[in-house]
Amino acid sequence: MNAGPSATDPAGSEARPPAPAVLLERLAGVAGMGHGQRRLVLLLSQLGDFDSLEYAQALVPFLPQLESAGIAVLSIGIGDEAGRQRFCAFTGFPLDYLGVDAEPQLHRALGLYEGLRQIGGPWPNLLLMCAGIGSPGTLAEVLRGYTGDRSAPQRIADEETIQAGPLPPIKGSFFARAGGTGFQRPFELATVRLRNMSEVLGHWRTYVPRDDFLTQRGGTFLLEADDTLLYSYRDLGILGFSATMARPLSFLDPFLS
Repeated sequence: MNAGPSATDPAGSEARPPAPAVLLERLAGVAGMGHGQRRLVLLLSQLGDFDSLEYAQALVPFLPQLESAGIAVLSIGIGDEAGRQRFCAFTGFPLDYLGVDAEPQLHRALGLYEGLRQIGGPWPNLLLMCAGIGSPGTLAEVLRGYTGDRSAPQRIADEETIQAGPLPPIKGSFFARAGGTGFQRPFELATVRLRNMSEVLGHWRTYVPRDDFLTQRGGTFLLEADDTLLYSYRDLGILGFSATMARPLSFLDPFLS
């Protein structure tokens, strides 16, 4: 089953469904994630997946606001301890907020999309998904990374220097000259993704100890203090970790004011 986004009215627990029991069982064993407070839970795909890195990078600047709003955060990705350490060092995501599972048992218990499972194994299926097969929205999102998006925020500060794979170091002001400031400029997001890809490919077995789960997708769950579900989203494909990729954390807006 692969459901898209769903949200419920923040007012009135009678209008909200309960959070999945299997998720509550997992959270009960994590310090600070039990009943009695709002919790944001991200089920990431492989730690070396585009989506996992990009989602963590998008979330880091929001962590102080989430703390001020009393929302606890936990991410669970597919990988091991070495990958967890490197992932957090690269993205700036706090180690205390990231857990890892060697296999996506929780993902599958929650009915998250396993991705294509055709004959040929995980690599051919992953390549097909990268081409948009069994992965709706992927090609459009790749294109957005190259063409820019005036509805999305600027990704690289003018004074920042970014090293992306084989390219020479690029200063953020380069994108300002090419397209302006205050929004996502052409090639800006593609450059961020190239940097992420270079990091992962250079340390592949640290980020992806096993290839078995390359196509597994993730999901997002925002829980109320009473264990009802304020918001949920189940990834539809690669580069689809949010219903609003231009502003992937916009679902939090009603809960941060």
